[in-house]
Amino acid sequence: MKEEEQVSRESRVGAEGSPPPGPRIYVASLSDYNAGRLHGIWLDASLADDELAQAVQGMLTTSPELGAEEIAIHDYEGFGPIRLHEYASLSSVAQIARGISEHGVAFAHWASIVGIDDADSAEQFEDSYRGHFDSVEEYAESLIDDFGWQRELDEVVPEYFQPYVRIDVEAFVRDLEQSGDITVSPAELGGVYVFEGNL
Repeated sequence: MKEEEQVSRESRVGAEGSPPPGPRIYVASLSDYNAGRLHGIWLDASLADDELAQAVQGMLTTSPELGAEEIAIHDYEGFGPIRLHEYASLSSVAQIARGISEHGVAFAHWASIVGIDDADSAEQFEDSYRGHFDSVEEYAESLIDDFGWQRELDEVVPEYFQPYVRIDVEAFVRDLEQSGDITVSPAELGGVYVFEGNL
């Protein structure tokens, strides 16, 4: 392996106390855990499936427990609202992590809505994601502007009466959500992620 490839790989596979950057998981040996010992490895969860399997196998090989072969995800970071089960498929977890690495935490919000086993298409995410907004009302107002509805209303309402005639944004939002036209996920640091359709 070339030196630069080795450095790159080492930055994606961490020791026990140093998780790599980005979505990551701590994979532990169950044999060691059952024996009262913590033996595992922090991994870049977006590794290719074969790299992930190789890193996990390397961790198991160095276990003090003879025949260690079962694993569990004992910790994770960078997955937003997703709650990973300790026995979640590493392949599914890696696919989600790659989506987060490519599209940001919005992908994690989408995956938490559709379920990690069904979040296998970045294209579906791209088709449904409408953006991050300060509020769902802000999203609704952007729709109203994009479609020119308020402008059309102003064209038919006399100028002196226009200040009194406005689209009821709150009712519009309520209808969008109740009809399943949009699905909203609150962001950790404020605002909302908006997805089109009833996911």
